[in-house]
Amino acid sequence: MDLYQIFITHNRAWTIREIVCFSILFFIVAVILFRLVGRRKIALSQAVAGLLLLLFLGIVFASTVFTRNPTGVHRYELEVFWSWKAVRQGSREMLKENLLNMILLFPAGLLLPFVFHRKTSWWKGLLIGLTISGMIETCQLVFCRGLFEWDDMIHNGFGCMVGCILSSGLMRCTDT
Repeated sequence: MDLYQIFITHNRAWTIREIVCFSILFFIVAVILFRLVGRRKIALSQAVAGLLLLLFLGIVFASTVFTRNPTGVHRYELEVFWSWKAVRQGSREMLKENLLNMILLFPAGLLLPFVFHRKTSWWKGLLIGLTISGMIETCQLVFCRGLFEWDDMIHNGFGCMVGCILSSGLMRCTDT
């Protein structure tokens, strides 16, 4: 199954209300960012990277929380690395899910150094990834729209960190 099939299988289309709400939020943030650019408080590249990050996170939160149907049950798995135990027992589906969770916040990590307009350390990428993932997992638990699990936070944080390392490395290469 390719990424597009996974995406359309697990996500319903956005409602008009969701599109309008996100569009208003995006517009407000865009106005604020471009005013900051006009006042020379941030660079244009930071504003563009910030808007791309907001758009990306909107899609991520929609696909992992808001477009999922509520189950009515608060589901959670509190054992750390339980998913890798399943992989060791031969679960290819769990391996695929773990790898997809690592990839999920990789683009956010790529954008972070551009948002901050400087190289960003690996631990900041990890911390930001863990924070974003923690918000996703908490929303899934509170709204009964998925499985709260530490493994997802670890995998998402790792993917964000790797993206941050690569992007910061590219910035280092272009500085010389």
